[in-house]
Formats: sequence, structure tokens, C-alpha cells
Amino acid sequence: MTTAGARILNSLDLPKPPGETRVVVAMSGGVDSSVVAALLREEGYDVVGVTLQLYDHGEATHRKGACCAGQDIQDARQVAARLGIPHYVLDYESRFRETVIDTFAQSYASGETPVPCVACNQFVKFVDLFETAKDLGADALATGHYIASREDGFGGRALYRAFDAARDQSYFLFATTRAQLDMLRFPLGEYAKSEVRELARRFDLDVAEKPDSQDICFVPSGHYTDLVERLSPGAAVPGDIVHVDGRVLGHHAGVIHYTIGQRRGLGLGAAVSGRAAEPLFVVRLDAAKAQVVVGPREALETRRVALRDVNWIGAGDLSDLPAEGLPISARVRSTRPPAPALLRPLPGGGAEVVFEAGEFGVSPGQACVFYERDDTRGRVLGGGFIAQAEAEPPAPEPALELDRSA
Repeated sequence: MTTAGARILNSLDLPKPPGETRVVVAMSGGVDSSVVAALLREEGYDVVGVTLQLYDHGEATHRKGACCAGQDIQDARQVAARLGIPHYVLDYESRFRETVIDTFAQSYASGETPVPCVACNQFVKFVDLFETAKDLGADALATGHYIASREDGFGGRALYRAFDAARDQSYFLFATTRAQLDMLRFPLGEYAKSEVRELARRFDLDVAEKPDSQDICFVPSGHYTDLVERLSPGAAVPGDIVHVDGRVLGHHAGVIHYTIGQRRGLGLGAAVSGRAAEPLFVVRLDAAKAQVVVGPREALETRRVALRDVNWIGAGDLSDLPAEGLPISARVRSTRPPAPALLRPLPGGGAEVVFEAGEFGVSPGQACVFYERDDTRGRVLGGGFIAQAEAEPPAPEPALELDRSA
């Protein structure tokens, strides 16, 4: 128990004894959420497990690396039974298909690189689970994500990168709102993955050695294009492969078969045999023109990204940021470290991020997540989705010269 002013707080920063604190745990059937349930149960909290069935579990029952379907639901149920806690399975297949799978297919067909895990957290898990938790009279909703949260000193809560940088999932949770943060708890934020597995063994959980789930859980074949062609017939429109200098180098069977930064599998060996042998990369996808634009590696460099659907959870409001920009660290892929940048608000609720050094392979549809520049643990300030990526930041407007002849 800790103190904050006159209040006595439990380990979840709530002013109640654990036995009087109900916590709904989002149980996916994996080792992480199972350990969260076990830890909270051991501390004496009133724990209720809830699992969302998100897609046709028949397709994934025997597939390794799946989540929220088939065997995972059975695993969550077995863990709950072992811990002696109530467990509910809620069917949200229709919501998941409409808000995550269909949107993923449409975005991919338009030449973007979507991040479905963000959409799943934003529109399904942190919406439906919240409503369920409230209906069950819960004081908190806990998940097995590797991210940390704590009080911000101003009556709210703040998000921070996980202690285990290799497992940090803050990139996928930037869209969490302030209202959600008040109720969310992430007990694994200060643990390493190896420690979590050791805890699972101590609790004698059958999932202790279970492999981690894949990022794209709803693609049974592992081939995104199969899903896109099935859900968006006609998405694979043939077109030209064009060099950034305007030359047509070849033809393709649809932009859905390519990703920004791709080098292999372009099929352009013969087309460029008469020129200096420079490696070519996919630098842009233009679905409207059915063009795959390729060029040298330097053509992949991005210095500025314009963002849509921006979520701000830093201090104050996004519109309060200084006109010259707020120094931040920004992350354009989950596998990359945050890089120094400037964040500027744009009219209409958008924002732009200008990097101090070039980022490579940035694609529309990806997330760009903001972190506090000088915070060693990386407080999450929010983020948005990349609408446009540019090689150079906009040049400053020239200063007006006074006419001194008058």
C-alpha cells in the first residue's frame, strides 16, 4: 500500500483494499494476460476474466501464433478455472470484421500500410471491454500489454514505454484516450518477458511456454494479398512499374503485392540491364494510377510526415503547442527506436512531424507515435496515422523586404 496525500492506495493506485477492488482482466489466452490475472488474484483482488472472440475460431483453432480465437479461448478458460475466477467469453466477430478486418483490406488496397493492432485496441478492445468492465462493476481494466502507466501528478494518468524495451507495445496503444487511461492498468510494464514466463511457471499455468501471438492474427495463410483480394474484389489492378525519373521499367499485377521499402521480387532485372546496376526499392504506391514507383535507396528518405486522426494525451491540448514546434521523439514503426523530431499542430486537428534526420521506408497508413524527448522512460504523448510522407520538410517562408525607396 502507498500513500498519496490523505489517501491510502493499493498497488493499482486505487483507494480501496484489494479485496474490495474488482478488476476485469482482458484474457487473450496467452502467457502475458494469464500472468496478469494470476498476479492480481494472488494480491487478493476480486478478479474477473473476460475474453473477446474476434474472428472465426474454426480457421485458427490449430494454427500457432493466433490470438482471440479457437485454442486461445480454451486456454483462457482453463487458466481462469485454475485461478478460481469467473470467466466470460464475448462474441465480437461482427464488430471486429467491420472495424478492423474490412478497414485493413480497404487501406491495403489503396496502397497504404495499415496497423490493424492499433485499430483493434482503439475500436474493439478498449471500447467493448470498457463497457463490459463497467457493467460488471469493475474499478479497473487490466491487460497483458508491455507498457507502463502511472499518475501524472495532475489528477490523471500517463503512459510510458515498458521497462523491457524489446517487448514495448506503446506503438500500438497511442490511441488510448485520457478517459480510458483512468481505468486501464498494465501490471507487466515493469517486467521483462523472461520474468513473466518464470511467474507463469511458478503459478503452474499450462500456457507458461506458449509461443507469442502474431501481429496480424486474422490472416490464416500469412499472405495479406489473399485476404485483400477476397474482401476487396478488383483490388489487384495491373499497372506500370515506374522509376522516380519517369521511365516505365516494367509491369505489375497490382499494388497490393508491394510494400514501401521492398527491394526483392520486383522482377526488373532485364528492364534495367543496360544501366548502372543500382539497387531499386519501392518508394511509393499510387493505387489511383495503378503505379508502383521505384528508385534508389535515397529516394526512400522521409523528413516530414503529415498526420490524420491525431490523439494527444500529453499535458494541455495539441493546439497549445508552440508554433515553432515541440521537440519530441517520434516512432514510425514498432521495430524502430524513437527518433528526434519536431511536432507541429495543423489546422483541423491534424499535425506534422519533421525529423532531424531522415527516416527510411515510411508509408502512409502507418502510425507515428510521439514520446517526450527528455524522459528516460519515454512518456507517450500520443500519435496519429501517416497521411503523407515527404522527402524534405517545407522550406520556411522568406522574410518580407521593406521598400526603402519610399
